[in-house]
Amino acid sequence: MESIRIGVIGGTSVYDMPDLTGVEERHIDTPYGPPSDAVVIGTLAGERVAFIPRHGRGHVYTPSEVPYRANIYALKLLGVQQVISISACGSLREAFAPGHIVIPDQLFDRTRSDRPASFFEEGLVGHVSVADPFCDDLSAILASAVAEAGGIVHRGGTFVTVEGPRFSTRAESALYRSWGMGIIGMTTSPEAYLAREAEMCYAVMAHVTDYDVWHESEDDVSVELVLQTVHANVRLAQQALINAVRHLAGGVEDCACYHALEGALMTDPRRVPAETLERLQPIVGKYLPGYRH
Repeated sequence: MESIRIGVIGGTSVYDMPDLTGVEERHIDTPYGPPSDAVVIGTLAGERVAFIPRHGRGHVYTPSEVPYRANIYALKLLGVQQVISISACGSLREAFAPGHIVIPDQLFDRTRSDRPASFFEEGLVGHVSVADPFCDDLSAILASAVAEAGGIVHRGGTFVTVEGPRFSTRAESALYRSWGMGIIGMTTSPEAYLAREAEMCYAVMAHVTDYDVWHESEDDVSVELVLQTVHANVRLAQQALINAVRHLAGGVEDCACYHALEGALMTDPRRVPAETLERLQPIVGKYLPGYRH
């Protein structure tokens, strides 16, 4: 199987574009079930790139139902090292206006449903550091890529992930603002944590679609408002992605993200069930004897 270094998780618009050539679909099975949809693989700016539509084609998965572990695991099987997340978000700051793009540097998890947030379970314990949940180098590349595409980009800010699928109440929106949050969305947790456990670089290109429900003079968030802004930003998102792939041409030789599990595994390998070791071989194989790539 060819090794594909760059993965993109986002909506239909980021892989359904004329610049993507040599397109094929690959159905990948994982121990966590199938990904959100078939993985779309194509050549973009001279690089092979793997795309996963986060909510499935036709937007069939709610934020709580997205098979996050299957998506990340599938990209890991393909050899992906850099994961670019393209996400719509609401703004919790006046300066982050609709149409702007934010590259966050922090993440706050307010999800509440049963979203499996780790690959470590069933006899294998790992404690990975997510003090800085987004890859700084990949975030810098995304910020430059957006600016080169002519977009207004903000570097930094905390992305709060809420459960969904409903939007915020005014009380919730005001509370998140008082906490200093910058943008709000529904899918970055646990996606970022799983990518870190899989030792992949992960960063978010967050497209601001609205001011949530806190702004006194702007319309409250709605599906119509979100889609209107997303559609207006499609070409910007596509060009920024092309620019980012160009920046990543040739690969990233090394990054701290590639070593996230060093010293993180707590369990005596002799006590880990064989089934668990086999399931997590693509993720922990280089650390546990007998289960190497």
